[in-house]
Amino acid sequence: MVGKLTDYEDETRRRELFRRAEAVRQEYYGKDVYIRGLIEFTNYCKNDCYYCGIRASNHHIRRYRLDEEEILTCCKKGYRLGFRTFVLQGGEDPLYTPEKTASLVECIKRAYPDCALTLSVGEHPRQVYKQWFDAGADRYLLRHETADEEHYRKLHPASCSPENRKRCLWDLKEIGYQVGCGFMVGSPGQRPEHLEKDIKFICDLQPDMVGIGPFIPQSDTPFGRESAGNLELTLVLLAMIRVLLPSVLLPATTALGTLHRQGLEMGIQAGANVCMPNLTPDAVRDQYALYEGKTVENGGMKDEKQALDALKERMEKIGYRIVEGRGDRKNFVKISR
Repeated sequence: MVGKLTDYEDETRRRELFRRAEAVRQEYYGKDVYIRGLIEFTNYCKNDCYYCGIRASNHHIRRYRLDEEEILTCCKKGYRLGFRTFVLQGGEDPLYTPEKTASLVECIKRAYPDCALTLSVGEHPRQVYKQWFDAGADRYLLRHETADEEHYRKLHPASCSPENRKRCLWDLKEIGYQVGCGFMVGSPGQRPEHLEKDIKFICDLQPDMVGIGPFIPQSDTPFGRESAGNLELTLVLLAMIRVLLPSVLLPATTALGTLHRQGLEMGIQAGANVCMPNLTPDAVRDQYALYEGKTVENGGMKDEKQALDALKERMEKIGYRIVEGRGDRKNFVKISR
């Protein structure tokens, strides 16, 4: 057991937790850090979540959609750089129908059969998830945001429900995806007991990936004047998750790097083992504005090769190494399609 969050208000206890988490990830993954090529292919979204910069009612951003050719160009560029996982992330865009998304998945997997493909496009019926899995999708990221019902409703409009979000995650797991959940640290109204519920839900779900990062406000949302989440608490939670789920794939998220210039390194040293450099085209990258300052994903660099080389150097300085390959979770049992 890792105890309660209040146990780690003491600096000595925190340092011991970080050492323990690093030892666990060393046992399962050594010094390897997996990379995922992030392609943010649409910033249209039908939802109006209160914390999100691409919410439907935000009229201050320029909306865009990448077409199939543009997405495949991103994949081609990433493949040449050594990426063997692509992450297609977008809002819940009604014009990207289930059939259109399935066709896109098939095209990418046909062109790059040795690569893993991750989808992160929100909540959908079980049959739609199955359609995309049958088309070739390998992984699915869907943050649960908060496991507490009351807190969930403070962050989302009435059209969203915590029950449906959790239903989606269990459906994805049963279908056979490598599944990722996660939450924001320091989101408005969050209390320690909410975070404890999040940890319990994650332990119950046993996901393959967990994405957590500090809440960062976006100025064009109802939470635009709220304070950002706490970096130290985020690192503690990363370490706790590593200890509780030893083989989990655990990203050092962009939001960590937004709060601190060495946030990625801190995340890796706290037990994370994944980084997600951005392959989204320069012309639209700044418009995927989930929160303020998000353009630091590649260290502020627009050239993907330069950014990847810089990331490799940063990891080497702290004793880790970027590796090519799909980077599946250790001991994951693949279900036949």
